[in-house]
Amino acid sequence: MSGWRKHLEDVQEGSLDDLKALLRIPSVSSLPAHSGDVRLAAEWTARRLERAGLENVAIRETAGHPVVTADWLHAADRPTILIYGHYDVQPADPLELWTSPPFEPEIRDDRIYARGANDDKGNLLAPILAVEAMLTAEESLPINVRFFFEGEEEIGSPSLPRYVADNPHLFDCDTVVSADGGQFSEDIPAVLVGLKGLAAAELVVTGPDRDLHSGVYGGAVQNPIHALAHILASFRDIDGTIAVEGFYDQVLPLTEDERRHIATVPNDPDQYRDDLGVDALYGEPGYSTLERAWARPTLEINGITGGFQGDGVKTVIPQRASAKITCRLVPDQRPSDIIDRLRRHVERHTPPGVRVELQALDSSANPYLVPPNHPGNLAAADVLSELYGRDPLWIRSGGSIPVCGIFRAVLGVYTVIFAFALEDERQHSPDEFFRLSSFRRAQVAWGMLIERMAC
Repeated sequence: MSGWRKHLEDVQEGSLDDLKALLRIPSVSSLPAHSGDVRLAAEWTARRLERAGLENVAIRETAGHPVVTADWLHAADRPTILIYGHYDVQPADPLELWTSPPFEPEIRDDRIYARGANDDKGNLLAPILAVEAMLTAEESLPINVRFFFEGEEEIGSPSLPRYVADNPHLFDCDTVVSADGGQFSEDIPAVLVGLKGLAAAELVVTGPDRDLHSGVYGGAVQNPIHALAHILASFRDIDGTIAVEGFYDQVLPLTEDERRHIATVPNDPDQYRDDLGVDALYGEPGYSTLERAWARPTLEINGITGGFQGDGVKTVIPQRASAKITCRLVPDQRPSDIIDRLRRHVERHTPPGVRVELQALDSSANPYLVPPNHPGNLAAADVLSELYGRDPLWIRSGGSIPVCGIFRAVLGVYTVIFAFALEDERQHSPDEFFRLSSFRRAQVAWGMLIERMAC
């Protein structure tokens, strides 16, 4: 056993304590009340990088939440990788659905339960521990490394495009490797080559200048909730096809090779349906379930507000109603173009008697596709093959990691996804967890990847 692997084994109890400490920080980036906690998570991460032996550790200010950077650049004439992750988390509500408090990590059945355990604190800590082990046991690294951890991923990384463009010296590298992502299953590895982009908006429908008595005024004025429902229904045909004019114009069609690759991924539609607790699967005609989820664009209504929400009856025509909308995008769609098309669609389908406004939200990301034969992907595939004893699948994801598109657009470098979360670990949901077997495996995997990328 190599020295760094033995070190990881020897300090595993302390590493788990570190993970618990980070999970106790409620670093919810979307809620202003937790902005101080996001900073606390940045400070904790910076201290842990210093303990690991990294140099030039700094907490740096952005237009939003801070970022943390560090490096070790003493491997002359060797490649440089930039390791990325995020220490912010989603809100924990509804709190009553958690078995244990979301920011009081609890271990059950070799799993650690807490908000952020899967996404992304367990994965973020793994490369720090691997680099620490190598520096402790070997006193050097075979390649150069930079670390870049942010606190805005869960809100779309709105500060990063400007920050990366203004500070290119902090990001000089040959390849980015993301510790945000996952594997296909406990037994089947995967190389993730594609991510969807994101366009988000809020649609606000305004009617009278106040709530009105529905008996006195009903039938005489437009109801903003009815108008909103009419507009929302117009977004999709009954078969699931998006009806917004031009929505598919920039979609890069799947090639036959890409469809064959996706078809090799194990997927039982009946099991998929049953696991989700739905009566039937649904989506754009002509595509498989995985093709829809991974490689076709979507338009979803995430929430609706308007009118009286309390118990009992309050007979009003509400003054306003609104809906949150997100579109997951695929190459070569762009968020700004999709928002423009949504806005024009809304204008065409607004009934008389109300005013509408479609406001783009900060959460946006370009879709991302990395060539399967990228050297970083090939190195990751070699490591995963050795770890799992089988070749990895080559997959895409319906999720978004905004920084991948940012690094590609601003720096001209690709991002290799190298992380160990699993889909059943309830990320963004109550009772989020991370398998401790994955936490241990991730630490070893990162050490192996660093050695492999030196070849």
